[in-house]
Amino acid sequence: MPSSNDLPAEAGTAPAGINAAQVTTWLADRVPTLAPPLRFELITGGHSNLTYCVTDTSGQRWVLRRPPLGQVLATAHDMGREHRIISALAPTDVPVAPVVGLCSDDAVNGAPFYVMDFVDGVIIRDSSDADLFTPAQRSRAGESLIEVLARIHAVDPTTVGLGDLARHDGYIERQLKRWHRQFEASRTRDLPIMEEVHAQLCDLVPVQGPAAIVHGDYRLDNCMLGDSGEVVAVLDWELCTLGDPLADLGLLLVYWTDPGEPGALSVTPASGAAGFPTKAELLSRYTELTGRDTSAIDFYVAFGYWKLACILEGVFSRYSGGAMGDRNSQEFSGFGDTVQLLAEAAQAAAARV
Repeated sequence: MPSSNDLPAEAGTAPAGINAAQVTTWLADRVPTLAPPLRFELITGGHSNLTYCVTDTSGQRWVLRRPPLGQVLATAHDMGREHRIISALAPTDVPVAPVVGLCSDDAVNGAPFYVMDFVDGVIIRDSSDADLFTPAQRSRAGESLIEVLARIHAVDPTTVGLGDLARHDGYIERQLKRWHRQFEASRTRDLPIMEEVHAQLCDLVPVQGPAAIVHGDYRLDNCMLGDSGEVVAVLDWELCTLGDPLADLGLLLVYWTDPGEPGALSVTPASGAAGFPTKAELLSRYTELTGRDTSAIDFYVAFGYWKLACILEGVFSRYSGGAMGDRNSQEFSGFGDTVQLLAEAAQAAAARV
């Protein structure tokens, strides 16, 4: 979902992955006030499912999500599942964008997709985006990020109709198996350290509590922020499942940086800017809000680094095969080296467990 600065400037040829005529017809059947023709723009920032801003001639805006182009791993880009999760969370206190509808007919746009309302706000992806906020707003953003994560983990999956989304036991073991399998399916070269860390993590799996809703990729730039810094929508639910909520916290800490600390990815870290809470403060606040035992957090940080390396190897593989549409190739060309660095960080974190 875009920030206000990401909106398309003018109508033109639809980007790869969009059949403008057929999507327009589909959307017109669901939005009585639709004013064609529609403008579509691929939004940068995501590295998996493709996200587009859709604007009609009256200025109404929506967001369309679809899988990457070309061959993709079977379960990683399930539009119906993502649509189901967001719809189930709509009545809760977890902020999500209202859903317009799901299209499961490949004949319409070449792949399933869903459309949701546009939520106005800003996504902080790097330090230049962080400069749009004052230190007080950044402080509120960090607080809200943890508060919303605690809310997600407090939702009873069965109460909202997600009790059968996944098994309720053995989450970490299942995740280690899943991501190892997907890494093997998408790997582009030999990376012995990935196998070493996988073996380490399998030997260190902690005792896990009751299953909760796990976002799977919870981080600052997967949340839309309002003017005060408050999280107004949580985005990108494609990896959501049921399992150990501390996996979300561990991954959030992987992405988070304290002042002067290098980021997990090759961008200038946003969370190191003045005003944002430190990692220790985020961890303390989550523990306070949820009452969960977070003493084994280093395991979840190690798992987060390793899982991210698996994901980026898949992205790099799809980029190499031309499956990411007309995105800027510079955005993906360095991912091969980043996978190795993330694996080394995972190994270092596992050594602290």
